Amino acid sequence: MSEAQTNLTEFTVSEISQAVKRTIESAFDHVRVRGEISGYRGPHSSGHVYFSLKDDKSAIDAVIWRGVFGALRFKPEEGMEVIATGRLSTYPRSSKYQLVVEALEPAGAGALMALLEARRKKLLAEGLFEAARKKPLPYLPRVIGVVTSPTGAVIRDILHRLADRFPTRVVVWPVRVQGESCADEVATALAGFNGLPVGGPIPRPDVIIVARGGGSIEDLWGFNEEAVVRAVAASAIPVISAIGHETDTTLVDFAADIRAPTPTGAAEMVVPVRGELVELVESFGRRGRTGHRRALAARRDRLKAAAAGLPRPAELVATARQRADIASMRLAGSLRALLHNKSAGLAALGPRVSAAAIRRRHAELADRTGRILARLAPAMARRLERATSTFNTAAKLLTSLGYTNVLERGFALALDEAGAILRSTSALPPGTAFSLRLADGEVAARAEGGGGRPRKPPRTSRDPGDQKTLF
Repeated sequence: MSEAQTNLTEFTVSEISQAVKRTIESAFDHVRVRGEISGYRGPHSSGHVYFSLKDDKSAIDAVIWRGVFGALRFKPEEGMEVIATGRLSTYPRSSKYQLVVEALEPAGAGALMALLEARRKKLLAEGLFEAARKKPLPYLPRVIGVVTSPTGAVIRDILHRLADRFPTRVVVWPVRVQGESCADEVATALAGFNGLPVGGPIPRPDVIIVARGGGSIEDLWGFNEEAVVRAVAASAIPVISAIGHETDTTLVDFAADIRAPTPTGAAEMVVPVRGELVELVESFGRRGRTGHRRALAARRDRLKAAAAGLPRPAELVATARQRADIASMRLAGSLRALLHNKSAGLAALGPRVSAAAIRRRHAELADRTGRILARLAPAMARRLERATSTFNTAAKLLTSLGYTNVLERGFALALDEAGAILRSTSALPPGTAFSLRLADGEVAARAEGGGGRPRKPPRTSRDPGDQKTLF
């Protein structure tokens, strides 16, 4: 038994690993594997992606290198059923084999639709599709922004339709409408249009059209990515979704303010037909003129009806004219009568007014005036004499009652610094300055000691009866 074993060829671990690697890679150099993604961890720091493909019985490790992952049309997600195309290889350091994925596609439209529905429910729960978020389209936008491929038929259809209906300025933000970078470019374009300043060198659009032609669900998948949907929902500028044909539906359609069945339909929604607009304005003008004429005619008829119920102007003034005629005739006769009466009165007064009568009246007035003047002079002399006597009496009384005579008899008048009369010693604490007014002038003084208490006059042998009165 031991000799039989010694006849076996010996291999190193590396030789066995390399032999297994060559066998597996040669036998499974191009395979398509269907399974459910499990353990998806997203891009590694190196850019590679690692996960497992499993079914109800087995699982196989898989890897997508960085270059292949960047070229995928859609990103793998946990739980997605896919068909991976690639080759089997081994990892000698751990004696494991893995599928090196070179292409990845959903396992039928059902898988993509299931993923699309799950994503739709998620975004719907976040409120991105709420009707309250929808913004109305401007009636006549001055600038229209279009996010689409600059080389496709879509932009030509939009421009042609706008030129037919209502020529408007169009600003195109070129993007890829299919492939790996589609979602990021469309989201960047929407954010870029919203970031343009009003009145800047590049005009800010009043409305944005996101457009693409028809295609399969895989071709339109970039417009189902969350980044694009969130960019559309966050746009402050109204967005029209024109993705694919009328039967094609993407998540962008739910987030947009309005969905157009086709790119051409979007152009029809965004501007009216110029000819129809001109006709509408002219019809408004015709209706306004017709209404004005009708209103004027109605008012004219009402005026005529009102005038028919009024009396004629000649009838209104006939009575007044008659009264005026009668008054004018009576006035002429009254004036003649008045003139005759005044003339008769003047004629009767004439003989009474003669030169002798005037002279007598003048003499009477002169005599009366002389008598008045003769009486006036003595009366004025007596009045002046009485006023002079009254004044002299008052002057003597003032002289006798004034304090000046008192000062002449040796008395003094105490005044404070403000010139007010001091009537009590309590107003003169020690050190207070005041003045004494004498008969021939004033002298400054200052209170000293005594605390302001009045002093009793010294006793003398003089009889109080000898005290003279001030007056």
